[in-house]
Amino acid sequence: MREGEGRDGGARQKEIDDWLPVTASRNAKWWSSAFHNLTAMVGAGVLSLPFAMSNMGWGPGATMLILSWIITLYTLWQMVEMHEMVPGKRFDRYHELGQEAFGQKLGLWIVVPQQVVVEVGTCIVYMVTGGKSLKKVHDTLCPDCKDIKTSYWIVIFASINVVLAQCPNFNSISSISFAAAAMSLVYSTIAWCASIKKGVEPNVDYGSRATSTSGGVFNFFSALGDVAFAYAGHNVVLEIQATMPSTAETPSKKPMWKGVVFAYIGVAFCYFPVAFIGYYMFGNSVDDNILITLERPTWLIAAANLFVFVHVIGGYQVFAMPVFDMVETYMVKKLNFPPSTALRVTTRSIYVALTMLIGICIPFFGSLLGFLGGFAFAPTSYFLPCIIWLKLKKPKTFSLSWIINWICIVIGVILMILSPIGALRNIIVTAKNYKFFS
Repeated sequence: MREGEGRDGGARQKEIDDWLPVTASRNAKWWSSAFHNLTAMVGAGVLSLPFAMSNMGWGPGATMLILSWIITLYTLWQMVEMHEMVPGKRFDRYHELGQEAFGQKLGLWIVVPQQVVVEVGTCIVYMVTGGKSLKKVHDTLCPDCKDIKTSYWIVIFASINVVLAQCPNFNSISSISFAAAAMSLVYSTIAWCASIKKGVEPNVDYGSRATSTSGGVFNFFSALGDVAFAYAGHNVVLEIQATMPSTAETPSKKPMWKGVVFAYIGVAFCYFPVAFIGYYMFGNSVDDNILITLERPTWLIAAANLFVFVHVIGGYQVFAMPVFDMVETYMVKKLNFPPSTALRVTTRSIYVALTMLIGICIPFFGSLLGFLGGFAFAPTSYFLPCIIWLKLKKPKTFSLSWIINWICIVIGVILMILSPIGALRNIIVTAKNYKFFS
């Protein structure tokens, strides 16, 4: 390559990097990391944790929740550390770290399909959740009004996201993320405070909700999937860290880790009280969304559902941003489209429309995600960072680091195998009640 061509190539690469959503702006502060991580981690899935507890029981349920919190905090720390493990180079995307560990082609094939399942799947679930939450607000405040199909509420949710999806990069959605993170803390607090106010159910039962042993086992497997789904933030963590400035004196991992710690304190504040208090108050009569179990007071439940709605708007944007980055990188680098606003508006609007259509068409997508999520959520959050760590850092065999990583890998693989089994059974058992376009 001639010198001029090299310079032109470098200039084009810089132009592309300055346009792509993940690398466009590198001036984020530690609190941006805290908001983004909290928004990504605490999904509306927190409201199903008491239900997951009722399928696992006190001992296994509490153990699984706390163990998951510890393991995923550890694997998140690994990813933050590995972001700049090669001097002068930043792994701005999860698949770039995978490529460093497994090679250019294999790294892409290992990471990208799993990351896409998690991110696109979460966006579709948030479509449905956002629509249902808005419908619940309407139905709660106006029980005598004409019933409006969930599909129409999903369209309203999608319309808001089409507009917000035009925010060019991660830093530009910081305020949306802040609002979403605040909402997650608020509706989680409402859920456990309202549970305490309602008091322990008369004749509360902490036994198995299943009528048969096999049913109990499958429910347990499904609950494992619910817990794995609750810790999906790893799929966007490197992309969030890419928005931070980095110098030799202050590498990006310092502010990023500070933000992660704050986010994880928030996660503990949301998850543990909701799961334990909700299960303690209602036992195995708790619904798969604790707000449904509560019902009263009306205004508070309507408010909580409205907060869920605001939260999943932010969550949708955080999970969609790395997908936009992948699509726009492909369009610009492989298909040679010029970086432009028109390209951005077109690709992002199509993406939001597609996730909306799938959400409307497939009412059982939540169960389907439990099935797919077992294959993707568990690896990307529980053990893929450990495998990459072992491959790149090469800790001494039987050293503490080596043992901890292998324990995480074993637990993650067990999760990956068992949770899809429970979710698949749920799909089969409830298939007869499904109505497409409901």
